[in-house]
Amino acid sequence: MDVHQVLTGTLSPDTQIRNAAEQQLSQAAEADFAGYLTTLSQELANEQALPEVRVAAGLALKNSFSAREYNRLRQVQERWLQQIDPSIKNSVKSLALKTLSSNNARAGQSAAQFIASIASIELPRNQWPDLMQILVSNVGGEGVTDHQKQASLTTIGFICETDDEDLRMSLAQHSNAILTAVVQGARKEEASNDVRNAAITALGDSLEFVRTNFDNEDERNYIMQVVCEATQATDSRVQQGAYGCLNRIMGLYYDKMRFYMEKALFGLTIQGMKKGSTEMRQYFNFARVATSEVIPVLLELLAKQDEDAADDEYNVSRAAYQCLQLWAQAVGSAIVGPVLGFVEKNIRSEDWHYRDAAVSAFGAIMEGPEEKVLDPLIKQALPVLIGMMDDQVVQVRDSTAYALGRICEVVSEAIDPSVHLQPLISCLFQGLSSHPKMAASCCWALMNLADRFAGEPGCQRNALSQHFQASVTHLLQVTERNDADNQLRTAAYEVLNAFVTNAANDSLGVVATLSDVILQRLENTIPMQQQVVSVEDRLTLEEMQTSLTSVVMAIVQRLEAEIKPQGDRIMHILLQLLSTLGAKSSVPDTVFAAVSALASALEDDFLKYMEPFVPYLYNALGNQEEPALCAMAIGLVSDITRALNEKVRPFCDSFMNYLLNNLRSTTLGNQFKPAILQCFGDIAQAIGGHFETYLSVVAQVLQQAAGISISPETNYEMLDYVVSLREGIIDAWGGIIIAMKTGGKTRLLTPYIESIFQLLNVVYQDPNRTEALLRSSMGVIGDLSEAFPMGEYSNYFRAEWLTQMARDTRANKDFSGRTQDTARWAREQIKRQTGKLGHLFISRRQPEPESPPILDPLWSPDREHVSRKHSLADSARGLGHRELSPSTS
Repeated sequence: MDVHQVLTGTLSPDTQIRNAAEQQLSQAAEADFAGYLTTLSQELANEQALPEVRVAAGLALKNSFSAREYNRLRQVQERWLQQIDPSIKNSVKSLALKTLSSNNARAGQSAAQFIASIASIELPRNQWPDLMQILVSNVGGEGVTDHQKQASLTTIGFICETDDEDLRMSLAQHSNAILTAVVQGARKEEASNDVRNAAITALGDSLEFVRTNFDNEDERNYIMQVVCEATQATDSRVQQGAYGCLNRIMGLYYDKMRFYMEKALFGLTIQGMKKGSTEMRQYFNFARVATSEVIPVLLELLAKQDEDAADDEYNVSRAAYQCLQLWAQAVGSAIVGPVLGFVEKNIRSEDWHYRDAAVSAFGAIMEGPEEKVLDPLIKQALPVLIGMMDDQVVQVRDSTAYALGRICEVVSEAIDPSVHLQPLISCLFQGLSSHPKMAASCCWALMNLADRFAGEPGCQRNALSQHFQASVTHLLQVTERNDADNQLRTAAYEVLNAFVTNAANDSLGVVATLSDVILQRLENTIPMQQQVVSVEDRLTLEEMQTSLTSVVMAIVQRLEAEIKPQGDRIMHILLQLLSTLGAKSSVPDTVFAAVSALASALEDDFLKYMEPFVPYLYNALGNQEEPALCAMAIGLVSDITRALNEKVRPFCDSFMNYLLNNLRSTTLGNQFKPAILQCFGDIAQAIGGHFETYLSVVAQVLQQAAGISISPETNYEMLDYVVSLREGIIDAWGGIIIAMKTGGKTRLLTPYIESIFQLLNVVYQDPNRTEALLRSSMGVIGDLSEAFPMGEYSNYFRAEWLTQMARDTRANKDFSGRTQDTARWAREQIKRQTGKLGHLFISRRQPEPESPPILDPLWSPDREHVSRKHSLADSARGLGHRELSPSTS
C-alpha cells in the first residue's frame, strides 16, 4: 500500500476515490493492525510529508480507536490492549508525542486527538503513567516552542472532555499535573494568544477533575486570579473561554464563590456584556441590587438574533434569554418593571428583532415573580400575544408560541377558559400547520395547555371537553397532509398524545374511536418495510411507527380496562411490528412501552399474550449490544410481573437468569443495576413464597451491593449511582419480606435480618438520602415488624436511630403525604416491637452476627446511573420541552 497516495485519496472531493481510499485503510487495519499503526504514526511524524497528509494520518489513527456504539468501542480498545506488542505501542506513542513539537500546527492538533484516544484506553488501567508529566514539561519546560505548548494543552483538553466514567475517575488522580500545565499556559505572562487560548479551553474541560485543588484556598485563589485576568485579554477567543470557565466554576463550586462574586465577578460579568465600565463595587444580594444595571443590557442583547441560526446553535441572543430566565427566578417580582417597560415600548416595533425580543422577554419572566403580580399582566397580554401569532415574520410567531407555552406551563391560572381557551387553541393549531420551524413550539404550548386544563384525574368533564373532538380531528388532518414533513407529523402526534392522556370521561368515546384510526394507520405501515430503499426512508418510516405506537400507548393508558375488546388486535399489530423490524431499530423501545401499558390495563388477562411475546422479551433482555433496548426490557419484566402476579411463575426462571447475567455484565454498566434489583423485589412480591428458589442468590447480591460506600471525594455521578443502588436494594428487600410473609416462610429471612438493619442505619446516616429511599426504608421497617409480630427481633427495633429516622421522615413537610403516612405506620410498628403499645412480645435470642458482606467488583461504579421510572410506559411518554426560546434561545 502506497500510504501517501491512499491518505491523499481520503481527502479527495471525488466520492468514489475517497471511498476507495477509506476501504483500503480499513482492509490494511484488519490485515495487520500493528503494521497499520506503525506506518500511519510514522507518516504523522514525518516532517517532510504534506501537512494535509499528516492530518489524514492522524485522523485515521484516531478513528482506529473510535466507535459510536459502546460494544464496538470496547472491541477496538481490546484490540489495542491484547493484540499489539508493547514495543510497538511505545513506538507509536513516542511518534505521536514527537509530533506535538511539529512546526505544523495542524499536524500537532491531529496528534493531540490520537494521543487522547490512546489515553482514554490506558489511563483508566494505570498505563502510560508518565503521559501527564510529559505534557506538563511540554508546556513549562525550557526551549519549548509555542506550537508544542499549544498542541500539548490541546491534548490535555481532548483527554479531559471525555464522557467515559472510568477515565473521568482516573483523571482526578492527575489533577495537580493538569492544573500545573493549564494554569501555566493561561497566565497573562504568556505571550502567545494561541497558547493561552488552548490553555483556557483545556482548563474549562478539566474543572470537574480538580475538586481537591479548589478545596485548597491558596490554589483556588490563584486559579481564580488567572481566569479573571484572562477575561481582560485582548484576544476575544481568550476572553470568551475565560467567561466560559467562570460559568462552569460557578456551577461546580458555587459554595466557594461568594468572596469572588463580591470582589470581582459581578463587575467582570457586566463588563463582559457591555464592554464598558471597569468599575467594581461590593455587592450583597447582588442580583437584586444589580437588576437595574443588568436587565437593560440583557434586553438589548435579546434583539441580536441571527435569523439564519440553527435550532441548536448558541448565540448572544439565546444566552441573554437564558440569563433573563434565571434572573427572574432569582429576583422575583423586582424584574417585572424594567421588562414590562421594554415590552410595552417594543411589542409593536416595526423592527421584527425588537418585536421578537419583546415577546421573548415577556415569556422569560413567567417563573419567579409572584402570580398575583403576573396575573393581571397576562390577562392583558393574551389578546395581544394571540394576535401576534399572525405576525409576518416566522421568528416572531415562533417566539410567541413559546411564550404562550410558558404561560400555560407556569401561570395557567391566569388563563380564563371561557374567554381565552378557544382563541388560544385555534391560534396554536394554526401555527402548528403554518411552518415547520414553529412545530416544536406550538406542540409544546398545546401539550402544556392540555396538561394544565385536564382537571382532576377521572373527572367527568374538563375545560378541554368542548374542544376535544375538533382538536383530535385537526391533529389527524395535520398528520395526513401531503406536505407534512417528519418534524410536523411527529409534533402533531405528540399533541395528540397529550390530549388523549388528559381526556375527561365524557371524551372517552372519542378516544375509543380514535383507537381504530390509529391502529389502522399503524397496521398500514407494516408492509411499507418492504418498500424501504434508503436509510432516509427507513428513518422516516420508523419515526412514523414510533409516533403511532406512542399514541396507541396513550390510548391504552387512558381507557385502562376498557381497552380489553381491542387487546387482541393491538397485540397482533405490535407482534407484527416486532417481527418485521431490523436490527438497531428504535421502534421496539416504544413497542415495549405500549406492551407495558397493555399489561397494566389487562392485568392477569395479559397472560394469553405471553407465549407469542416472550421470545422478543428474552431477546431484548439478552441483547447487551443495545443497552437502551435491554433497559426497556428490564423495566417491562417488572411491569408484566406486577400485572400477572402469581401467574408469572412459569417465566420466572428465565427472567431471573437473564437479570443475573445482566448484573454480571461488564458491557452494560452500572446504570442497569438498581432497576434489576427493583425487579427482583417485584418478582418476589408477585410469586410470594415461591421466591424461596432464588432467595439465597438474590440475598447475596443485595448484601454485596450494600457494601458500596460514599467517601468525601465521591463525584456526583458516583453519588447518584450509590443512592439509586440503595433504593434498588431496599425495594428488593421490601418485596422479598412481603413474599416470605405471605408465603409463610419468614424463617428463611433469619440470616439476613442483621444486614438489613445495617443498611437501614447507613441510609439514616447518609445526608444524600432521597425521599424515595426514605419512603422505601420506612416500608421495610414496617414489613419486618409485621413479618415477625412476636418480637423475635425486637432488639433491632429498640435502636435510638431507628426511631429518630421514622420521626424525621414523618416530620419533613417537604415530603409527600404518601411518604409521611408510610413513616407514621413504620413508627407505630416500632412502638409495637418495643412494647410501647401494650403488646407483650416473647423475646428470643438474636442470631449470631454474620460476617460483613464481601465487596464485589460487580458493584464498583462505572457508569452514570439512569433511574427507572415506576412504569415503563410512563417513562416513555412525552416530548421534553426546551429550556430556551426557539428564536431567542
